[in-house]
Amino acid sequence: MTRESRIKLSKHLSLVLRHRPDLADVFPDNAGWVDVESLLAGLARTGTHLDRDELELIVTESDKQRFKLNEDKSKIRANQGHSYQIDLGYAPQKPPELLFHGTASKYLRSIRAEGLIKRLRHHVHLASNLETAAKVGKRHGELVLLTIRSGQMFDKGYEFFLSDNGVWLTESVPAEFIQFPSNALDD
Repeated sequence: MTRESRIKLSKHLSLVLRHRPDLADVFPDNAGWVDVESLLAGLARTGTHLDRDELELIVTESDKQRFKLNEDKSKIRANQGHSYQIDLGYAPQKPPELLFHGTASKYLRSIRAEGLIKRLRHHVHLASNLETAAKVGKRHGELVLLTIRSGQMFDKGYEFFLSDNGVWLTESVPAEFIQFPSNALDD
């Protein structure tokens, strides 16, 4: 399997496990776990052929570590980013003083007015370093890196969760806790 085909399959798995389990005719449990055999069979019925070894390779070699297999590798789930109701079971944690969010300049006006909101997802995703935030943000247009005063948010009662792949999650980030770059234009 080539790197390109792994990336393509990883994106398709993200779609199925995060947003559209119906595409593979699978039914996640309340924690988002899907039976691996059912997933592979459902994908095959729709023309996406993937065996267990290839699935494990995608899970282990993903640079973003989007997925997790349970201990006996009989179930799989996405680590975060779901648009359907799910309880990932993450316990609230104290975040670092600062976290980061990469976005596109075209969204700045909305972010300045509303802050960061989860929209159709369960949480706003934040990174603990600029490099990761930049990777995410540059996919959407002209990159803008926002600094989130997460320590202050936590002190005011906002909850944070850390996913298995190191992404910080929170319900929303009010604009008052966002530091915008001085050179960021207000589109």
